[in-house]
Amino acid sequence: MDIFRTPQLVRHIEVDQTSAELDREWIVTNGLGGYASGTIAGLNTRRFHGWLIAALPAPHGRMMMMNQIAETLRIDDRTYQLTADNLSLATQTDTVSPFLKSFRLEIGLPVFTYASDEFTLEKRLCMVHAQNTTYITYRLLKGKAAQLELCPAIDIRPHEGSLAGPRHEDYRFSAVSAGYELSVAGDLPPLCLAWRGEGTSFRLMLEQVTELRYRIEQSRGYDWKGNLWSPGCFSVDLTESSSASLVISTEKWEHVNALSPENAFAAETERRRRLLRTAPKEARSGLAAELVLAADQFLISPVGRTAETVQAHSIGDEVRTAIAGYHWFTDWGRDTMISLEGLTIATGRTHEGEYILRSFAKYIRDGLIPNMFPEGKISGLYNTADASLWFFHAADRYIRATDDSETLEVLLPRLLDIVEWHQKGTSFGIGVDPADGLLHQGAPGLQLTWMDAKVDDWVVTPRRGKAVEINALWYNALCVTARWLEMVGDAGRAKQLSNAAAKVYESFNVRFWSSQLGYCYDVVDQEGGGNDSSLRPNQVLSISLPHAVLAEDKWKPVLSVVREQLLTPFGLRSLAPSDPDFKARYDGDLRARDAAYHQGTVWAWLIGPFFDAWLRANPGDWETAEALLASFDTEMSEAGIGTISEIFDAESPFTARGCIAQAWSVAEVLRCELSLRAGRQCGPIHNS
Repeated sequence: MDIFRTPQLVRHIEVDQTSAELDREWIVTNGLGGYASGTIAGLNTRRFHGWLIAALPAPHGRMMMMNQIAETLRIDDRTYQLTADNLSLATQTDTVSPFLKSFRLEIGLPVFTYASDEFTLEKRLCMVHAQNTTYITYRLLKGKAAQLELCPAIDIRPHEGSLAGPRHEDYRFSAVSAGYELSVAGDLPPLCLAWRGEGTSFRLMLEQVTELRYRIEQSRGYDWKGNLWSPGCFSVDLTESSSASLVISTEKWEHVNALSPENAFAAETERRRRLLRTAPKEARSGLAAELVLAADQFLISPVGRTAETVQAHSIGDEVRTAIAGYHWFTDWGRDTMISLEGLTIATGRTHEGEYILRSFAKYIRDGLIPNMFPEGKISGLYNTADASLWFFHAADRYIRATDDSETLEVLLPRLLDIVEWHQKGTSFGIGVDPADGLLHQGAPGLQLTWMDAKVDDWVVTPRRGKAVEINALWYNALCVTARWLEMVGDAGRAKQLSNAAAKVYESFNVRFWSSQLGYCYDVVDQEGGGNDSSLRPNQVLSISLPHAVLAEDKWKPVLSVVREQLLTPFGLRSLAPSDPDFKARYDGDLRARDAAYHQGTVWAWLIGPFFDAWLRANPGDWETAEALLASFDTEMSEAGIGTISEIFDAESPFTARGCIAQAWSVAEVLRCELSLRAGRQCGPIHNS
């Protein structure tokens, strides 16, 4: 059976040979945090674009190993350049090769088709799961004999590292029995290159490629000019229906040789089909199925955390975490916990949800889980006030879905430890005010909530005091923990937490609700005194969480003003347009972007809480619920193909910004899509 001809879940992208194709990006990941990514046009517009970004153990982290490949097809005396010119600033263009005729994702994997009157050539890409190996296969579908030439250009560096480029003397390129190796000074593994096919050859021609422009990095105020080094060119003579494959890897040769290109594609295709077969029935077709595959990009086995891995394996567990977003995020505690339900339960991967919860539980310190694990590090940073509270929510969703009493038994003592630390006070000014039972947070120079932009010493939205969503999460944590204590027979402790929750509920509705505004304050008892009346989306969590802390008679007023001023086709604005601090666009240099990050910019993940809150206040209104998700299908063909971006501009045309693939964006849209499908089957639509 020819695996390339088997019908697949397909997303077709119209190619119009304009600069728009430079804004459409693809990404393939390997389950370790490594990836391959680029533009449809083939022009590298980011420092993160390349054919192999390997996830290596600390202290390396993710390393750019293969940047770009110049692809040329020759038929008789005619030469066809297949990808956009990226060789120098002087020749670089912002147009697509006229020979690129189509792009599509088949079961989430990129397929490029190049054609003219004389030929049709197809290029496919996959990565081997749990390996730092990329396979690129070229097949001549139509045409007479042609010569394909591939000239790789390389700058081995941290994927966020300087673009200054390599020195010739840093690299050692050599032929070995299985292919070619590029060795780099230091303790990095060699880059293995295998050129598979009939009649393949390599021409050694050392060359320095200079003055490359990375246009997105330039627009973002980062280092944007770089240099690459090329060892020479691979070539092969193709006839109709013949193929050749370039294998790029940092693995040992025995691993590289274990799979032929055809078997590598077959294995990855089968793995993806298995993800769909094991997903809930409602998630096996259409948009939901694509999101199941998109969710797979974020679930990883972290590389290099040896102690944690050994401990997990000793009791039969695995270590799992979630990359917050590609290209530059690592695993963040907050993002992981918000995403857990959508990434694992909605996809049928509950065992991995269990592993994530157990993995993060090992890192609890002074009542906090890590905010993030920096690139190339094995220890986390703990500067967050909400990640630990989201941990309760994630555990609750997992336990409700699985009835896993064993995991509850493991987690409950640690969750109680978190509660105790919060009640007596812990780091970063996080603690309960005994006067009203509400949770306060704040420390100079730190950004502790999810609205965490900071430029140098400027914390853009400090929100020090008692933040609305922090207390909604705190109330929910107390309620679910009280229920768990009842389940294990600890009625006395359950009663104590229920009483604490009741105090939070009463204080919340007195302190946060403003009858004059018609919505909740964003922060009360803020640093310097007073309450923050900014209209932000955080209050939606006081309705959407399983245990809603906001009184029911206030739900519809809040949702009405949020719908009117914050709702967009791609999520909720982070600040109302009427606010003097509102920023309509997220662009410019780092300072300008961070000033806008939570001052109007639309966040896709917030569509999830709003979806839940709306249906809680308007049961059965599936028509409105469906409208909330309607734009995401189209968006998945616009920026990050087959996935959902992190953020969007706050005004039309709502341009996608930030990461091209964001875990909580994908997770929340998938979760809501499945809820919508289930709800539509349960009863008639209520027309509001």
